[in-house]
Amino acid sequence: MKTSVIGYPRVGCLRELKFASEKYFRNEITEEELRKVSIELRKQHWKIQQENEIDFISSNDFSFYDNLLDTAVMLNIIPKRYIDLRLSDIDTYFAMARGYQGENGDVKALAMKKWFNTNYHYMVPEIEDDTHIKLNASKAINEFVEAKNLGINTKPVFTGIFTLLKLLRYTDTKCAEDFADEVILAYSDIIKKFDELGAEWIEFDEPCIVKDLAADDIKFFNKLYSKVLNSKGNVKVLLQTYFGDIRDCYNDVAALAFDGIGLDFVEGKKSLSLIRENGFPKDKILFAGVLNGKNIWKNNYSKSYEIIDELQKYCKKIILSTSCSLLHVPYTLKNETKLTEEYTKYFAFAEEKLRELRELKEICSSKIPFETEVYLNNKKIFNSDRNCSNTDVKARTASIKNEYFTRQPEFSKREKIQHKELNLPVFPTTTIGSFPQTADVKKNRSAYKKGNITEKEYIDFNRKKIADCIALQEEIGIDVLVHGEFERNDMVEYFGEKLQGYLFTEKAWVQSYGTRCVKPPIIWGDISREKPMTVDWSVYAQSLTKRPMKGMLTGPVTILNWSFPREDISLKECAYQIALAIRDEVLDLEANGIKIIQVDEAALREKLPLRKSDWEKDYLDWAIPAFRLVHSGVKPETQIHTHMCYSEFTDIITAIDNMDADVITFEASRSDLQILDALKENNFRTEVGPGVYDIHSPRIPSVEEIKEALYKMVNKIPAEKLWVNPDCGLKTRGDKETKPSLENLVKAAEELRNESV
Repeated sequence: MKTSVIGYPRVGCLRELKFASEKYFRNEITEEELRKVSIELRKQHWKIQQENEIDFISSNDFSFYDNLLDTAVMLNIIPKRYIDLRLSDIDTYFAMARGYQGENGDVKALAMKKWFNTNYHYMVPEIEDDTHIKLNASKAINEFVEAKNLGINTKPVFTGIFTLLKLLRYTDTKCAEDFADEVILAYSDIIKKFDELGAEWIEFDEPCIVKDLAADDIKFFNKLYSKVLNSKGNVKVLLQTYFGDIRDCYNDVAALAFDGIGLDFVEGKKSLSLIRENGFPKDKILFAGVLNGKNIWKNNYSKSYEIIDELQKYCKKIILSTSCSLLHVPYTLKNETKLTEEYTKYFAFAEEKLRELRELKEICSSKIPFETEVYLNNKKIFNSDRNCSNTDVKARTASIKNEYFTRQPEFSKREKIQHKELNLPVFPTTTIGSFPQTADVKKNRSAYKKGNITEKEYIDFNRKKIADCIALQEEIGIDVLVHGEFERNDMVEYFGEKLQGYLFTEKAWVQSYGTRCVKPPIIWGDISREKPMTVDWSVYAQSLTKRPMKGMLTGPVTILNWSFPREDISLKECAYQIALAIRDEVLDLEANGIKIIQVDEAALREKLPLRKSDWEKDYLDWAIPAFRLVHSGVKPETQIHTHMCYSEFTDIITAIDNMDADVITFEASRSDLQILDALKENNFRTEVGPGVYDIHSPRIPSVEEIKEALYKMVNKIPAEKLWVNPDCGLKTRGDKETKPSLENLVKAAEELRNESV
């Protein structure tokens, strides 16, 4: 039995790629120096996999920013506005990812969305009617040759042709079918090129086929691959799926001329039953994704062996694999010096998962698997008690009453009360929460954590930053203020550190998008709040201004979705535990005079099942109530805000309205305000602030650009329900672009008010 890895984290053990890329953006290093860093990282990643005896090691899973963007560039799917900048190839690539504002022009970045049900964000390539598909596979070829020179014959990995055509944004009149023949030729050429280079396998990733598929989708999939696979020479082709099962097209996939089929047995609820009921083609190899590529808990060898043992009844040859790319977990446990073995023995990050694959191979290859040392050691861990339960928390969660999920009075009555209480102008302006986390802010936090400054010095510094932030907002003329969140490292980690039941890592970074990495905390046990977490900061900030100050919290679903969750209790139970803790914080903020409280649910859609039939029973039936549980106890005068970003929201608009918030702000700028139609069609009652400019780009929007966005909004949203704000927090931006951007935002809102009088 052999082993395979779909993809490996690319930012590096200590985020080397992030820091090198950011130096390149600041013109501190050359393109050649940046590429040297990437070559060294790939070498390290391949060697680590080789040392762990991985048989099928991937190449072309590396990216400077995003793999789908790489695929678009490989096929010449580059919108004209970026070509017209006349930049170098790599700078054109980064302009598509980050936007560009300079002497060559001014363009926005491509839209950015969540990658299926993960916290990774992908760039949405745009294809224009006159786009000519032509293959330039130099990146993939160079990486394959690099590995070969190290003695490693990798399997090059590509976004599958069906998934690519499904995720593209078609900006003109043509659709996927119109480009199919050209793309088929390009993918056929990919197979030929790597056959000539001596590749033994090539992998096409098709996560889109784990979603609901219509008959036309299946027909299209068959058309694409029946033609592409005609080009197969000696190279074998692996069709790799993940994030679910392929129940709609299993027999179609099985009938096509793939040499291997990769199935997910972690999130694929029906993957095993599909094989039981339909068998598995004798001429194909099953790549069995039994090792979770998205969570950090150690694999239970007993359960994995049970699956493999049954699969062997139906499959002639099986390759042990990860369920998805290891991009979604931290790099290695080796950097965690503060967590004791009491905890770490339960965890496996990317590097440790390689060892788990090796050990699973040893177990499955043994004549007496249950007597192998690695099996017995693993069993001992899973039979041990983690001592992570809290009887008081469990009792409180079990005693939640139905009335805790309903706020009184109903929305329309609250809305009138709040308008009178707050007395805000039409088109009120605000920001999403955070202000730039500049070097001095990070230095202050680091010094406090290391014990180099006192708590008083730490607090005094942050209070000064808060005062400056409020003064800046008042100078600019923003209507509803925020305190800037200078005390917070991350919108989830900050709260996790103050809640009971969490564990924290030192360097367990995971790529979220581009150079942005997050360090998700680990939910170890039952969650509770011992004391207020944000009240002192919000009360201090409110004391400095007569304008309303938003209390800033992260919602229970986002805290859960942006953590590594437990696997021994349901997500619902965990979400309700967190919701009760945040509910206590909301009520404390209100009791201390905070009249507007924002409870961010940026990741609400993240764990939404990929199949619509599973939405209500498996997610929305507890995710929406969890949010309502947080705010149902506040007074009518207290205005509850929430925020969501970088996901598809149009198909769950009704569910979002049912969250019963008073105001919701959306990311909308990169998606050209496509959400507006859905809001109008569904008679969205909640007041709304679609983002008027993109904070993930360094460019400064003009007043005219913001007004143009607002004109689109007022055609779809009643003026009395429209808020004006950026599309996300300003944490990742610098001071130099933040102030002029907000000044232009306020000016645009003021001009719109004058025009509407």
